[in-house]
Amino acid sequence: MNAQPLLNYINKQISLTEGEESFLISKVNHRKYLKGQYIVQQGDICKHECFIISGCTKTFYVDDSGQEHIVMFAIEDWWTSDMGSYITQTPADFNVQCLENTELIQFSYNDKEELYIEIPKLERFFRKIIEKALAASQKRIIKNFSLPAKERYLNFKELYPTIEQRIPQYMVASYLGITKEFLSKIKSQLILEQ
Repeated sequence: MNAQPLLNYINKQISLTEGEESFLISKVNHRKYLKGQYIVQQGDICKHECFIISGCTKTFYVDDSGQEHIVMFAIEDWWTSDMGSYITQTPADFNVQCLENTELIQFSYNDKEELYIEIPKLERFFRKIIEKALAASQKRIIKNFSLPAKERYLNFKELYPTIEQRIPQYMVASYLGITKEFLSKIKSQLILEQ
């Protein structure tokens, strides 16, 4: 298993001993998914929190009319799951689907709890990740309510410069809460403004 990207990511925040690294690696699963496969499906209980080694995922929900609403993309060195379902061990509100062949390191709920007991500094590490994710989510909500679509798109390009080349435009539009036709108009306007 290639756990080095995860260890590098963790060691940017906290220092683990060799013994702690070995224990951590013993408590995770290494998993590969094909493009199109689901990591989590709406209504199922999310069993894992996932660190992406390679690949790209989208997190979305499907409303009662069958409309897909994308709330997040994740790429290398990012985390993905339905956190609400994972933390509470209740049915998921979101789907997490692979947009590319994707390689993950997965933490089961029980193994992660055991890691917190055996390596207490990991609890602080994961708390910091969740705090940052919550803050980013709240900023996104404010921007979606307050910014015009063009500004939301420019903000998306600035925050996630490499994602747009990896995903279809209709998914970018869904993430921004607009139609793909309107996104196309925005992109045409931006070209004319250059």
